[in-house]
Amino acid sequence: MKDLDTPTKIIDLDIQKIGKTSLVLTVVLSVMLLLLNSIAHQDFSYHPSWLGLFLFVFGYIIFIVLHEATHLIGFVIFANVPWHSLDYGINLKLGVAYATSTEPVQNKAMKKVLILPFWITGVLPAVIGIFINSPLLVLLGAWLIAGAAGDFAMIKELRTVRNDAWIKDDPERPKLYVFEE
Repeated sequence: MKDLDTPTKIIDLDIQKIGKTSLVLTVVLSVMLLLLNSIAHQDFSYHPSWLGLFLFVFGYIIFIVLHEATHLIGFVIFANVPWHSLDYGINLKLGVAYATSTEPVQNKAMKKVLILPFWITGVLPAVIGIFINSPLLVLLGAWLIAGAAGDFAMIKELRTVRNDAWIKDDPERPKLYVFEE
């Protein structure tokens, strides 16, 4: 592993731009996936309720926690980092939840860590929701898919870096430090 004193590249993401992208994706995916669910089940009726709203908000909070937990599990499975190196929480200043490791990981593993929650907390609930005709679950899936916009922005930048490069996650900002030999 390369000396981790001086990064060869710093990937610093624009949280404002990611937020706007995520908002647009949230609206578009919500409409598209709810429409797909309605077409699949020949049911275009919608019955909003306070209970449904409560379940959505509660489910969204739970899925955000699961999203971050899935990143942590990815760090352990794909990057073989020790549990004690993991950290998670909410950055109130930036308005984002985060999961990170204090250990550097290879780029190939980091991309897997970043994509895992998209599948587990986004795509899977949306597919199950369509399968069982649960607009609530479909909507949660759409929101979590869109919520992975920051992860995709990081993956996009990491695609320009060699797979054997080492990546160090910034614990406070959406920033990655790249160390290549």
